[in-house]
Amino acid sequence: MLVIEDAHWADGSTRDLLTFLVRYQPSDARMLIVVTYRADEIHRKHPLRPMLAELGRMERVTRMELPRLSRREVIQQATGILDGAPAMADIDLIYARSEGNPLFVEALLGGERDAVPDSLRDLLLASVERLPEETQELLRVASAGGARIEHALLAAVAGLGDHELSQALRPAVAGNVLTADAEGYAFRHALIHEAVHEDLLPGERARLHTRFAEALAAHPGLLPTPRGEIELAYHWHEAHDTTQALVSAWHAAAAARRSAAYIEQFRMLTRVLELWDRVPGAAGRIGADHVEVLRHGATVAHLAGEFERALAMATTALGETDPAAEPLRAARLLRSRGLVKYDLGRPGYIDDLRSAMLLVPADPPTKLRGQLMENLSRMMYEPSDWAEKEAQALEAIEAAHLVGDAATEAEAMTTVAWVRCLDYDLAPHMPLFDTARELAVRSSAVSAVNRNDISKSDALEGAGRHEEAAQVARRGIAHAASVGLARTQGAFLSINLAEPLVSLGRWDEALEVIEHALELVPPPPFRASLIGYAADVSLARGRLDTAARQLAEIRDLLRRGTYRAQTVLPNLRREIDLLAARGRVEEAREIAARALREEDLTVSPRYSWPLLVAVAGLGGPPVPGLHEYAGTIGTSGDVQHAHGLAFAALTAGERGQAALAAWDTAAAAWAALGQPYPRARALFEAASAAVACGERDAAAERLTKASEAALRLAAAPLTTRIDTLARRARIALGGEPAADGPPLGLTARETGVLRLVADGLSNREIGEELFISVKTVSVHVSNILAKLGAATRGEAAATAHRLGLFAPTP
Repeated sequence: MLVIEDAHWADGSTRDLLTFLVRYQPSDARMLIVVTYRADEIHRKHPLRPMLAELGRMERVTRMELPRLSRREVIQQATGILDGAPAMADIDLIYARSEGNPLFVEALLGGERDAVPDSLRDLLLASVERLPEETQELLRVASAGGARIEHALLAAVAGLGDHELSQALRPAVAGNVLTADAEGYAFRHALIHEAVHEDLLPGERARLHTRFAEALAAHPGLLPTPRGEIELAYHWHEAHDTTQALVSAWHAAAAARRSAAYIEQFRMLTRVLELWDRVPGAAGRIGADHVEVLRHGATVAHLAGEFERALAMATTALGETDPAAEPLRAARLLRSRGLVKYDLGRPGYIDDLRSAMLLVPADPPTKLRGQLMENLSRMMYEPSDWAEKEAQALEAIEAAHLVGDAATEAEAMTTVAWVRCLDYDLAPHMPLFDTARELAVRSSAVSAVNRNDISKSDALEGAGRHEEAAQVARRGIAHAASVGLARTQGAFLSINLAEPLVSLGRWDEALEVIEHALELVPPPPFRASLIGYAADVSLARGRLDTAARQLAEIRDLLRRGTYRAQTVLPNLRREIDLLAARGRVEEAREIAARALREEDLTVSPRYSWPLLVAVAGLGGPPVPGLHEYAGTIGTSGDVQHAHGLAFAALTAGERGQAALAAWDTAAAAWAALGQPYPRARALFEAASAAVACGERDAAAERLTKASEAALRLAAAPLTTRIDTLARRARIALGGEPAADGPPLGLTARETGVLRLVADGLSNREIGEELFISVKTVSVHVSNILAKLGAATRGEAAATAHRLGLFAPTP
């Protein structure tokens, strides 16, 4: 192997040598030549460009682009460098500044928070310093405008005509310092912008920002809303005009809210609070006092996914409010804090809401009281509270209708529909979900629309209607993204999409959904739930080290909260499954015994039954409390019934025909639900019972079906158990998977990717063909190579052709 790094710095002789080696390498030579270069350094007239174009036309040359790191990959890189997880606030800043460049990530981790590290400054400014002086001067002006700046705004600030501005900036575009589009210019990298901006003298910087602020104030149409208002606030702040900075930040927050730009609104409100004590008469200048700004900040922080900041702001505002003098303001703040506590898993959310109710008179009806009734009904989850939950929601519907609050009316209708579906007899109650959503859509109540999709998809999944649940969740994710709530309600809906996809055995699809949601860095409880479903797949596929890391991350994310059964019980089950898979059965039994002793499994049978089945699967003497709970909680709906059948088969102590019948019944129940993994496990147990009865044909039939499913799912531990039993019983499994299933343990998506690899397509071409990212293609290709035992793409393609996996392309 010959490796040539940083070819963008190569001189003419090196480029000639490289061209010669590639062009005239003998076809039978066993040599791989790897050349790397930085695409960012290849400007329009760079001498490497023609060489790359020439070599790229050669059949033997493969050109690969390494995309910038995603946010999650930056977190992984930072964790490896720091030997520990960095703070999310630090990651947000580093990711934004580095733009996913791993070299820059490493440098920023060791540098000052807001300054460009010295190790990067010279590298970043080298291309700037090669430009003509008039171009450098104009870049200094542009740097005050931000990493991206519109042509018209820069012309106004620089005092140049269109032609003069274009001529002055042309060398910067040709030198790959700026990029240009139809609207304006952007620095090639955010850190180049930072380096140029930091090079400004203090007085020069303040003057330039003042000029930008004055231009935007005089010509608001230069930038679209809310960007124009936000940049105006930024420039007044950088110009050190604190009064104008505070007022413009307040107006920018309002503009951002109108555009559903919640993160930007939160940033602007935070700036108002930071400047408050530095501006005399701040309340009079913006028409709102300090408590009102805090209240707005708490509300929008919640919407933006900054739950901890929302809790802190609401608590601070309550500390500055006298409930006796301002009962309605105190009630609004208690409501805000209660909602955040609920999402964070902190105790006291019911107390906050009940305290708020006491401060709001029942007569005359008001919007606030209706909201509180709806919130209170939504947050009652104990079975003993269900009657009150429905009654409170019905009362909220009436109260909201009286005052014309369609959003709260729709929310309360959703709560009624959800609680009536708890027995999983859904048919009578689906129309109420639809009516509530239609009302929310008509009234533009975006949160009510999202909440309806969350609750409906949850009810459908609990009833075993997995495909419908996935469809509703997908619809909700798209809606949440369209209204600026992808990071919060959109992430919650991603949880509700991942769950049915896992149930349906569409694990790779589920992992893609989870990965995309995690890229948004949702709040900790939502991240924990997403990672939980990824851990389920890791456990089923035998990736125990990955599962262990995922469970450790979940524990860290949830360490500060007290969560409901739907969060606690699945994670206890995962801990038990991991320990059992590693052969540490006694430790698993200890956790199981503690769970049965300390958790109330009657609260949520939907999540209790999988835990009971996991505990029963540990074998040995029954864990204390196991049978008592199973006899107490009962089953509602087909999914719980299937779990109950599996539990009964595990604990009945039956052998022979009775065990075979029990497991066949469980397998049929899972088949009816369309859940391939638990069905395959039940079929394996049925085959074991058939072997014990001496019924080899029955065992072979069940093992073959189980093997086909396990291979499709890449469930390696189950496949190993099936193969071991087949060898022990001397049963042939029929060799090939079922005709409708992908071969060699490949998923349907991997099979499609392999087909295109075998046709000679590059990762980029495959991504374009399948409408997925190059990075996702790369992951699929890696999985394919591992499953086929192939070292290269060519070897994988050869394996596919040798086995005749695909019909020849006409």
